[in-house]
Amino acid sequence: MPRKRASMLRHTPSERATDDGHLRRMGARWAMTAGSDGGGVLGGPEMPDGLLDDLKAVLSKDEAPFLRHLGKHLRLEWLPADESRLGMTRFEYDHHELFRRRRLRVAPGSVTIGLNRILAEDEVLFRHTLVHELLHAAGLIAHGGNHAELVKQIAPAPSLARSPVLRRMRREVLDSLPERQWICGNCGHTWQRVRVSAPTRCPKCARPFSPQ
Repeated sequence: MPRKRASMLRHTPSERATDDGHLRRMGARWAMTAGSDGGGVLGGPEMPDGLLDDLKAVLSKDEAPFLRHLGKHLRLEWLPADESRLGMTRFEYDHHELFRRRRLRVAPGSVTIGLNRILAEDEVLFRHTLVHELLHAAGLIAHGGNHAELVKQIAPAPSLARSPVLRRMRREVLDSLPERQWICGNCGHTWQRVRVSAPTRCPKCARPFSPQ
């Protein structure tokens, strides 16, 4: 009998220095916000129309052997209100059984994708995070260059200017930064302060330094 210990992928998507992945590494924490009635986000997350078809259009059966099974094996849910991750994917079986099923191209068993409730406030970031998790659920178990490129192609991350969630997370990070660090106002890169005077250019994006 196959082992049924659950396998869980815990991660946060990462696309640019000011995005959710960078902010989480800097220690930002966030949770759902209350509605006007004082309650939380109502209802569960919903699969955007046509999103699974978009994945099928760019993924082969070899790359994503579980994709064709997700229609009846996948469940979406909101993560607990105090959760700091934007998303996670949980499989019914452990990773050994998953790799066996992936090799045989059979159904992965039940798959659950959990999403942070704060994503209900940001449609673009919701889609970006969901695609990141769907690729794992479809059989791209490990992170890698191809995974990141596919996410960027199907559902690119929103810019900081267009994402209220990323802006809020960024503010939390800025509030927690020690005074001995510089942060570039253009790309969000942070580095250790080693001199009194401000740098002239950001060492990452090379643009004239504009502090935050």
